[in-house]
Amino acid sequence: MTPLENEITAVKKELVNMWILVQSQLNKAREAMVQFDKDLAREVLVKEKRVNSFELKIDRDCENIFALHCPVAIDLRFLLAALKINTNLERIGDIASSIAKYVVDSAVNFDAAAMESTSMLRMFDEAINILTDARTAFEMEDTVLARSIFKRDDVLDVINDNASNTVAEVIKANISSMTEALYILSIIRKLERVGDQSKNIAEEIIFYVEAKILKHYASSQADSADEE
Repeated sequence: MTPLENEITAVKKELVNMWILVQSQLNKAREAMVQFDKDLAREVLVKEKRVNSFELKIDRDCENIFALHCPVAIDLRFLLAALKINTNLERIGDIASSIAKYVVDSAVNFDAAAMESTSMLRMFDEAINILTDARTAFEMEDTVLARSIFKRDDVLDVINDNASNTVAEVIKANISSMTEALYILSIIRKLERVGDQSKNIAEEIIFYVEAKILKHYASSQADSADEE
């Protein structure tokens, strides 16, 4: 492998490691909320610094590659996609941290019935699954899987669109649950943004991979013409 290829491979590994950490942050934020585990929520807040460190390192590494190698074609597309995916992942990490902070700040645990009736837990699970599949699409260069994220995000949008009404019903049933219900509404809004960030990631995967495929197709066609 050339020095450029080695450095691009290293960036891809760093991005995947960051992805795994962000997925873990979302999973732990969900568990902390369901179990009302303030210690686990504080762990999420502490590890947010690691997410930020990943973002800064990946940015620096990409900038160094631009400066030293002046990449073009597929290498350039990968690096442009990596920079945007890096930003999207950092924002999802921020969302996980914000949700964990609600657990730390809340005086009472989140009511299981309220979380169920508002479809917040279903939304949480789907957001985590979408992010996980986006990583698989990135690692496997699978644009079919990446495109499936657009449709699956509709589920998150529907829950978000209905959130005002479902949360209002929770408050009507028990006015003393207003603070908790407003936390749930805010979490739903944040999870909808996880879906948006994941869609952005899917778009970058398609941009990078399909241009790569087209390039390889053009090369094979040229080779066939030369043989004739």
